[in-house]
Formats: sequence, C-alpha cells, structure tokens
Amino acid sequence: MKKDKNRQIVLAIALLAGILAAFTTRWAFSLKDDEVAKAKQLLRSRYGTIDVVVFSTDVPAGTQLTRDDLGSLTMPAAGLRGQAVEESAYREILGRKILSAHKKGEVLFWSDVEGGNPMETGISADIKKNMRAVSVNCSGAASVSGMVKPNDHVDVIGTFDFEGKSGKRDFVTCTMLQNVLVLATGTETAKRSHQTAGLTRNYSTVTLEVTPREAEMLAFAEQLKGRIVLSLRNRKDVSYEKELPKVDFNKIQSEIEELNIQRQTQRLAIR
Repeated sequence: MKKDKNRQIVLAIALLAGILAAFTTRWAFSLKDDEVAKAKQLLRSRYGTIDVVVFSTDVPAGTQLTRDDLGSLTMPAAGLRGQAVEESAYREILGRKILSAHKKGEVLFWSDVEGGNPMETGISADIKKNMRAVSVNCSGAASVSGMVKPNDHVDVIGTFDFEGKSGKRDFVTCTMLQNVLVLATGTETAKRSHQTAGLTRNYSTVTLEVTPREAEMLAFAEQLKGRIVLSLRNRKDVSYEKELPKVDFNKIQSEIEELNIQRQTQRLAIR
C-alpha cells in the first residue's frame, strides 16, 4: 500500500515536471518570437517596407525568366531598396536571363539579372568581380557589320603587321581570346539598349569584359600596327577550341584545300 502511494507521488511529480517543462519551453519560444517580431517591426518603422521579387522555384543559371519562376514578398526595405528587384519593375525582367542559380524563396537582385537595372546608366555595376572592362577600336566589318550588340559573346582576333627576321614586313593573324562578353558598343550598354529597342546606332569602339591579364594583352595589341576583328558566337555556345594556330600567307597556302574539304564533309554530315 505504501509502495503504491509512493509510486503515485512519483508519477504526480513527473507529470507536474513535464507540464512545467512544456510551459517553460512554450514561454521561451514565445519570448523569442516576440523578440523577432519586435525586431521586424523596428526595421519596418525605421526603414519602411518594399514588395520585392522572389523566386517561386529553384532556377538554374542562364534561365530566361518567366512569370512561373517568380513571386513577390513584402520585406523591410533596409539593405534591399535600390538593390533588389521591386514588384513594380516585374515586367522589366521577364524574358531576361539570370547569371547564377537561385533557390526557391531567394530575393532577386538587379545584379543577378543579365543587363542589370535599366534605370542605372553606369557600366561599372555590370562588371563581374575580378574582371575588367576594356574598349577596343572596332567598327564596320570588324564588328560583324555593326551587328555585335551588348550582351553578345565574341572571339577576339588580331592581325598584326611587323618586321620579320629577314627585314621584310610580315603579317600574322591569331585568335587572342574566346567567348568574351560584350558590355557595350560605343556608349550603348545592355541597360540603354533595353530602353531604346529597335533603334540602330553606329559605333567605333566595343567594350569587352576581360581579366586583368587579358586587359594588358588587349592594351598592348592596340598599340601595334594591326587590326582587331570580332567573331560573333551563339550565346549558348561555350565551346573552346584548343591550339588554334597563328595564320600567315604560307599557312593559308598550305591548308586552304584541307580546310575546304573539312567544311564540305561537315555539311554532308549535317544533311
């Protein structure tokens, strides 16, 4: 009898302890929720709120944005205003590509969108980290009859005139860089071309996004007696051709027939 009574006391104490622990835990979480709510309210009252665009699903890099990829969320404006894409600018990003992969629920920033914010006029914000912008003299046929546009990808080909070992003038052509992003043509950037779609503009320079070492090479090439030509690529083509040879007249003479045979063979294979 005494053992049963002791057991009941132990059970009662255990039950009371459980109830107390549950109450304490709930109270602690309530305090934490209150603190988070107060912090959010402070941010809202101090900085206001904005409706920003968020991803409604996981999206890989290079995705052309559609309505199904995006949603909206009201958030404190601190750190987001001017950087995040606001809901009011929703239509301006449809059909444009994103530069990196994103997860569902992440905020979309203008720096994530190819071409950046069309309301900004500067180009520096579009240059990726550790990269540089360099302009080269390139117009007319050298820029594919002026059809190279901002956000295109090109190969940079240089033809140089120099004095050979024999003392005679010599010419050599080589592909200097492959798959280079075009930031601007003349003063036309991706942002401005988005605003002036359909207008045709002439230009004599093309601005490329390159590494610091590539920038030095292009700067040196610009000082030589020669010419830079851009070869336009499909934006989806990220291939790289290794060991492209330097070309001079002797190279053309010795390989022109072989190159034509290869071209005809490829055309027949496509058919």
